[in-house]
Amino acid sequence: MAGLWLAVTGAVASVPPIFVLNSLEANVSVIDPVTWSETARIPTGKEPHHLYLTPDERSLIVANALGDTLTFVDPRTAQIQRTVRGIVDPYHLRFSPDMKWFITAANRLNHIDFYRWDGKDLSLVQRVATSRTPSHLWIDSRSTTVYSTMQDSDELVAIDIATQTIKSRVKTGPMPADVHGSPDDKRVFVGLTGGDSVEVFDITGRQPVSIKKIKTGNGAHAFRAAGDGIHLFVSNRVANTVSKLDMNTLQVVESYPVPGGPDCMEVSADGRFIYVSSRWARKLSVVDTQQKKVVLQVPVGKSPHRVWTLQHAPR
Repeated sequence: MAGLWLAVTGAVASVPPIFVLNSLEANVSVIDPVTWSETARIPTGKEPHHLYLTPDERSLIVANALGDTLTFVDPRTAQIQRTVRGIVDPYHLRFSPDMKWFITAANRLNHIDFYRWDGKDLSLVQRVATSRTPSHLWIDSRSTTVYSTMQDSDELVAIDIATQTIKSRVKTGPMPADVHGSPDDKRVFVGLTGGDSVEVFDITGRQPVSIKKIKTGNGAHAFRAAGDGIHLFVSNRVANTVSKLDMNTLQVVESYPVPGGPDCMEVSADGRFIYVSSRWARKLSVVDTQQKKVVLQVPVGKSPHRVWTLQHAPR
């Protein structure tokens, strides 16, 4: 097992752990990527689904949607640093690229919240009412617009960050989930979990325009950039596959079988391995993109969701 990590890094000293959020057990599995074993379970609030690294890279913020809390964890040692309470329904989260805003999507309560971040504390500035079930967030590289999918109203909503007001909303295919932007800020990709495709929107105009649906597999759901600025991975939860898309040609270029309802993903530093949460199998699956198959699975908790490690490919 250690040989797999050596193939990725060429070293075993000071290897940061892999974190897997177990959304229905209110904890996080800590995986040693040298022995490929679970070394600890970190308790969190109810329903940890997503996470994000602080701008200073000293803390990993785990958002506990049903617990209305944020758990701050050391990304290198997996030690709990503190818990922040009173953050309402933080399902999805991210910092704006300019690091001025911390934004959360309240999945069950239908709003998106804008917080100021002073390097330590968060202060709520604006709560923006949305359509039904805001799911995932993506922010353009200039920190001007945040895009959010509306899972139960089949919409893509764009919010102006400077004014914290909705500037456009457009219809999507069924049950949009994750959203990801191209490096040039000209397109966004939306996973249609209620269908079998990734819907592509041109965002160069006043409002997004749907230009193509790329068929990937039933339950197209979550994205992770491959790290080369060209390719994008999408997990197809129902089809039990992960597809590799070319963001320029808008074509599927590779596909990998991944059992157990593949969900969120992380990519090794050299781009060779994909770490995938197999949601229904309670496993972390490791995909070798050269062999095009799962080469390892690690048991984790119930309903594993987000996967993350400090030592990853560029996003």
